[in-house]
Amino acid sequence: MENYKKIIEDIYLELKNVDDTGEVANYISELATVSPDNFGVNITTTNKENFGVGDFNTKFSIQSISKVFALTLAYKFEDAKLWERVNVEPSGNPFNSLLQLEANLGIPRNPFINSGAIVVCDVLCSHLKNPKEDFLDFCKEVSNNTDLKYNEKVAQSEKKSGFRNIALCNFIKSFGNIKNDVDEVLDFYFHICSLEMSCKELSKISLFLADDNFITNKGHRILTMSQAKRINAILLTCGFYDESGEFAFKVGLPGKSGVGGGIIAIHPDKYCIAVWSPKLNEKGNSYKGMLFLETFTTKTASSIF
Repeated sequence: MENYKKIIEDIYLELKNVDDTGEVANYISELATVSPDNFGVNITTTNKENFGVGDFNTKFSIQSISKVFALTLAYKFEDAKLWERVNVEPSGNPFNSLLQLEANLGIPRNPFINSGAIVVCDVLCSHLKNPKEDFLDFCKEVSNNTDLKYNEKVAQSEKKSGFRNIALCNFIKSFGNIKNDVDEVLDFYFHICSLEMSCKELSKISLFLADDNFITNKGHRILTMSQAKRINAILLTCGFYDESGEFAFKVGLPGKSGVGGGIIAIHPDKYCIAVWSPKLNEKGNSYKGMLFLETFTTKTASSIF
């Protein structure tokens, strides 16, 4: 861990004042109010060592990173049946694209683009009595953290600007791949995206994807090894929208980004690392976060390849 600690500190100092060409996501008004200068990193290893630097304890809107936890819970309920409703292929299109849904008859390409995550939310609405509360309880158990909350202001801000997502949900419904009420599914979707965590909390909650022996404090196993392997595979190929190939090429880890500027990256059997820097590149991924992780896996020689 000492090695990781020093490397993370060194890279953080090296990149802290780098010229960041990205822009904060301003199409969701609440995200536009976040200081673009925030920069935090936290690593949690499979032997439970933990280290952070910068703004690693500051909570932020994790946005699409929450799709990982929604997918995990849906996969627990449905197992392989889930893949009849949502595919596992990279999309090669922007995360809010309608184009492929027409050709694929309402089956989204993967669970991490918006259309796929909306279908996953629909699956959860079918299984959970109180979807918002039950999903939050699941996240609290996985992270052993009772302080997790939705940011209601962000959820409402998403709703106000969510015309594209509303269109996606209705379009999928027209193909019969949304089973529940569209408004209920969308309200749940906007809330999971508004979930707030710090880098420290994110690196802890994602550890079940790195640790084969992960058991919650209530004694529950989150996924089988086979299921965790499959989620990591989708993270590697689809976790960064149409920049997923670039991330696999430069960083070499399964991971997931969100337009709040957060990124998680998983090294199976070793660690989970979370980075936060709100300025995004043109593909919607944190500019400094991507740079940090590329430098980190280069210096630690810890790509999975």
